[in-house]
Amino acid sequence: MRVLVVEDEEFLADMIVTGLRRAELTVDIAHSSRAALDRLRRDAYDVLVLDRDLPGLHGDEVFRYVVEQGLPTRVLQLTAAGPAPGPDGRQEPGADDRLTKPFAFEALRDRVLALGRRARSDRPPVIERAGVRVDTGRRLALRDGRPLALSRKEFGVLEVLLRAQGTVVSGDELIEEVWEEHPSYRANAVRVTLGTLRAKLGDPPVIEAVPGAGYRMGDGAEPGGGGEPEPTAGARG
Repeated sequence: MRVLVVEDEEFLADMIVTGLRRAELTVDIAHSSRAALDRLRRDAYDVLVLDRDLPGLHGDEVFRYVVEQGLPTRVLQLTAAGPAPGPDGRQEPGADDRLTKPFAFEALRDRVLALGRRARSDRPPVIERAGVRVDTGRRLALRDGRPLALSRKEFGVLEVLLRAQGTVVSGDELIEEVWEEHPSYRANAVRVTLGTLRAKLGDPPVIEAVPGAGYRMGDGAEPGGGGEPEPTAGARG
């Protein structure tokens, strides 16, 4: 589950992000509406935790962007009061959920989890390719019926590659999808995780390295690529 927290109060934002990461969610942070819009244009999120009362460009403009673009992202608005007119005086349409400040973190966490489940309810819970089967609902992974003991990061990488259905996923895309934002992840995290994941999947190899582009799930008929590409940005396929 991937979450974007948009909050200009840095202490509150850090508290929310730290708590959600402890709940094993992948969380990014933006301290302004413009930074949030940049994130939403680049990345896909299951849940947006959005403070309405942001300085400069009002938080409602971010909500309008989500609605106008038809994004599947569920929105939890944080507000210091009940429903109120937007910055231009118009009454804003309701978000998926709303939480009034001050709030207990447990209440926010539970609402984020509930919204995330709704956001993902239209995704197939079971994905399969080349004898590899992932049940996201029960968090189970199997290769030819053999259970795989995967870490959270290995499971996340495998799920992203399976959902791509054989198209190429760049190293940067894997970092954005599976890891929280952190500079130290940029060096060797993808290579290390893919190395352990490949070892657990066994032979014949099904994860192929595409030099200069990224990684993809093959069909298992032939050995995968041997080279390790650099994590590069780029669209799938």
